[in-house]
This record gives sequence, C-alpha cells and structure tokens, in this order.
Amino acid sequence: MDFKKAKLYLKIRKIISEILILLLGSALMAAATSFFLLPNQLSSGGFAGIGTITYYLFGLPVGIVMLALNIPLFIAGFFTKGKLFFLKSVIGTISLAIFIDVFDKWNAVTADRLLSCIYGGILMGVGTALVLKSNGSTGGTDLLSYIIRKYNPKYRSGSIIILVDTIIIVANVLVFQEIEIGLYSVITIYLMGKMIDIVFEGVYFTKMLYIISDAYQEIAEEITKEIGRGVTSLYAKGMYTGEEKNVLLCVTSRGEIVKIKQIVHTIDAKAFMVITNAREALGKGFKETK
Repeated sequence: MDFKKAKLYLKIRKIISEILILLLGSALMAAATSFFLLPNQLSSGGFAGIGTITYYLFGLPVGIVMLALNIPLFIAGFFTKGKLFFLKSVIGTISLAIFIDVFDKWNAVTADRLLSCIYGGILMGVGTALVLKSNGSTGGTDLLSYIIRKYNPKYRSGSIIILVDTIIIVANVLVFQEIEIGLYSVITIYLMGKMIDIVFEGVYFTKMLYIISDAYQEIAEEITKEIGRGVTSLYAKGMYTGEEKNVLLCVTSRGEIVKIKQIVHTIDAKAFMVITNAREALGKGFKETK
C-alpha cells in the first residue's frame, strides 16, 4: 500500500470512527430525554426544551420537532462550517431525532423528578461530550452558537447557549405553570455541564497547552488556521541536553482540545504536550476585561 492510499485509508477510518462515536453520543442523549426528562416535563434546554413544550401541548413527536427546527441551521451551517461538519451535523441530528422517537415508545425509568434530573443530566452530559469528541453536532443551540460566532466572533459560545437555554427553561415553566420544573431543569443543565468537563478530563472551561516539537512552526500555523486560536512561542532550554527549544503556548476551550491534539499528532507523533486547567482567561476570544 503506497503512502497516498495509506493516508486515505486512515482518513476514512477516522471519519467512520467519529461517526460511530457521534451515533453513540446521540443515543445517550436520546435515552436521557425519553427515559428521564421528557416523561417528567423536564428540560435540558436547547431544541429539546421546545420539543417538550410542543409534545405536551400538541402531541407532536419531540424528534420530528427538533429536526424541523434544525433545518434552517443546517443550511446556514453548510456555508459556515464546511461539508464534513455539515454531514456529521445532519447525521447527528437525524439519529438523535430517530432515537428519541423510538425510545419514547418505552416506559420511563422513574417518575421521581429529582432522580430524573440527576440521571438525565448525567446521560445528557456524557452523550453531548461524545458528540463533541467526534467533532460533530446534533444541531440545536451549539450549532446556532457556531453560526452566530462566525459572523460575530465577539460573542462567546457559552454565553449564547446559556442565554437560549435560559429562555427555553423559562418558557417551560410558564407553559406547565410549575416553578419546580425550572428548578429541576437547572440541576439537569448543571450536571450536564459537569459531565462534559469530566469526559474531557477537566473541570474548567478554559484549557492551556504547552507543546514541544521541532515542527513548532507548522503546528502553530495549523492551529491558527484550523482552530482560530492564537499561539505564542516561548524560548526554552533543556537543562539535561543543553538544547534550545521553542515551546508553544495555546489557551483554548475544552471543546477544541481534541482537535488540537489531533493536529499536533498528525504533524509530529512524538511531540510532547502538557494540558492543564486555566482558572480564568481574560482578553480577546475569552472573557473581556472590564
């Protein structure tokens, strides 16, 4: 097998692996919705929250409603995020819709709202993390945030998602006229976020990477090009070998860690990386200083 064929084979295998992870993540998200959240009128925010409202008001299948709401985002995402991301977003959203409507035919695991918000939040968080690891999307508020940031980079993805989720949870409370729904839903979203952090082996939103490689120039250019994050080169000297090195410093979000690791490994499989938590990042691309 020549080099080009081997490279193509690895690329295809990687895409298939990511799609399988995406489907697993979608299945877990659907299980959280159908077995815990939806039967107890709870919401994890996003389009699932809108689907919950239409389900109880009009009897419409949650999966179909979510799919319909995502169609305009698919069209916008095709032009802003590229064909591969668009394809995986379509697969993720359609599979999530199908899984939800299939699982909805089965009985709920529990009618206890506290247990439902806890286990629903955990499952939803793990499923969402797997979707992020696959570099894909199931549509909804995360895809909406991608599109908004494409045209207005000053807005943070987290802020957009939190704002939309808050509005949807308030709508759930108003429709069902139960404040407890909102209170339990907040717990669900909190646990969901924590589980995403755990799956990505971190407890904070911001991550800091140190990368040591002889191919530092190529790695820095690729990170800037593909991720859109700034990279700083620091002078260093190995005290044992006496060799002078350039160490790359990059501060990024947890959702971008997987992609950066892939970039580094592709360019230099022997590169040395240290990934750590940054308690807070202020400045362009992160929280603005006041």
